[in-house]
Amino acid sequence: MYRAPVEDIAFTLKHVAGMKSAIDTGAFGDLSEDLVDAVLGEAGRFASEEVAPLYKIGDEHGAVLRDAAVTAPPGWKELYRRWIDGGWNALSGPEEYGGQALPTMLGVAALEMWNSAAMAFGIGPTLTMGAVEALDKHASEELKAIYLAKLVSGEWMGTMNLTEPQAGSDLAALRARAEPAGDGTYRLFGQKIFITYGEHDFTDNIIHLVLARLPDAPAGTRGISLFLVPKFLVGDDGSLGARNDVFCSGLEHKLGIHASPTCTMIYGDGFQGTRPGAIGWLIGEENKGLACMFTMMNNARLAVGMQGVAVAEAATQKSIAYANERRQGKASDYFGAGMAPIVHHPDVQRNLLTMKALTQIARAISYSCAHAIDMARASSGDQAAHWRDRANLLTPLAKAFSTDVGVEVASLGVQVHGGMGFIEETGAAAYYRDARIAPIYEGTNGIQAIDLVTRKLPLGGGEHVHGYIDELAGIANAVRTSTLDGFGRAADALDQALSDLTQATRFLLKLSAEGRTEEALAGATPYLRLISLAAGGAYLARAALADQGRIALCRFFAENLLGEASALKGRVIDGAGSLAAAAEALISA
Repeated sequence: MYRAPVEDIAFTLKHVAGMKSAIDTGAFGDLSEDLVDAVLGEAGRFASEEVAPLYKIGDEHGAVLRDAAVTAPPGWKELYRRWIDGGWNALSGPEEYGGQALPTMLGVAALEMWNSAAMAFGIGPTLTMGAVEALDKHASEELKAIYLAKLVSGEWMGTMNLTEPQAGSDLAALRARAEPAGDGTYRLFGQKIFITYGEHDFTDNIIHLVLARLPDAPAGTRGISLFLVPKFLVGDDGSLGARNDVFCSGLEHKLGIHASPTCTMIYGDGFQGTRPGAIGWLIGEENKGLACMFTMMNNARLAVGMQGVAVAEAATQKSIAYANERRQGKASDYFGAGMAPIVHHPDVQRNLLTMKALTQIARAISYSCAHAIDMARASSGDQAAHWRDRANLLTPLAKAFSTDVGVEVASLGVQVHGGMGFIEETGAAAYYRDARIAPIYEGTNGIQAIDLVTRKLPLGGGEHVHGYIDELAGIANAVRTSTLDGFGRAADALDQALSDLTQATRFLLKLSAEGRTEEALAGATPYLRLISLAAGGAYLARAALADQGRIALCRFFAENLLGEASALKGRVIDGAGSLAAAAEALISA
């Protein structure tokens, strides 16, 4: 069963992602390392002892819809109550509304543990936390006063309603409509699909944030507004009133995360005889809802990246335990009786070390993204701008690379288990099933790559990304000049990967400057993996320089996996022509 890797998490936060230096310089106020350790320790205990034991029940039982009401698997509602009673939903929430205002870094570290223990559980509060941030930044004081405290505490949960049947990632195609009621409220009509925790029995009220169009709205994304639509209307004293005209008409039958209800939501259909039109309140300004929603989406993208890290960690733990128990064949370094545990076989070792290395670099990238978010908030002027650019650069990496790693590592976990990995009772397949959604939602990983290449690389004329590469090169140089033993050819491998990254970056920036967007897009996905691997190799090196016990894994990654960077550079620079030529056969007239 999953055991939270509190020591690894704390080490990565402090010595790789930058938390220790931030604490030492006072960037996080009076936050101390002792407090960080205490929070992580208790989060690890809760995840390991209370969430993880209910994972299999949730996977096998799933969420159940009956008469427009969703019931969670046995024990899950009570688990959620213990979770919010522990103050976990309020960890990073604003103090003004009852939150603890702890750094994002600490929040995402805890989020990793919830999702490792049970991704279907951890995904629910993620949307609430995003709703809190969106309301805190964009809602009126009246809406904040009514809703924020209960969302921060977790007494109520929030959702994000974007997708419609005809509009997946293309939000310009949204059709849900909102009509002014003349009293400061609006009436919403339409259908939303794939709404995570759109209906459930965890909380008495559910607060939906919904994208819709006003009657005179401009076409495309310029005409989208954001509305708050509660399941139950709320009185001035905070008490629950009448049921709103919104309900869940169906649950998706999914590959994984079975305990997480993925809902089809109907707005304005006259539910249970109510007057048609779901009552909602505008968040921010009319026709500027997408900017408000992106506050929530950016929060969610990092959180989804943590889901990738989380599943990878859980799959790695399970596979290492299995490989030490499962006996098969002979091994030259095993001197016990009978067959050798399969962990002694080089191919199994390679798989396990690949899983471990990929998990650790995805964690380092994601925590570094959270660090940049925290430092942007704690800084001012040019420093704040620098850290905002860093967070913008790392967000697509944290989301896309980490979720790709989740799938890759979970798949390797099935392989380590052999035939038993394909059998549900071992649990290895469940991680693979759960992980597969994460590269798809909150903006597919292809969209993240497009965002990286077309929006994030050109920031400041490319100065920020080149500055980031220079920082990574500094780590590689520290390895080269280190007197520590065991790095092997790690410095050479890092230098080569960073050289490949630099060449690919310059190529894409040149295409961008020349307006050759299609060629740049052809290389976007391999570029995202290239920069992630190069950064990850440097982060493993930073960890090894701080702790000699981590040198062996750094060397393994550098000498066995980092060579992929050269092939990725080739795909970025030379792949567009062949892609375009071959794609012609795919497109029907």
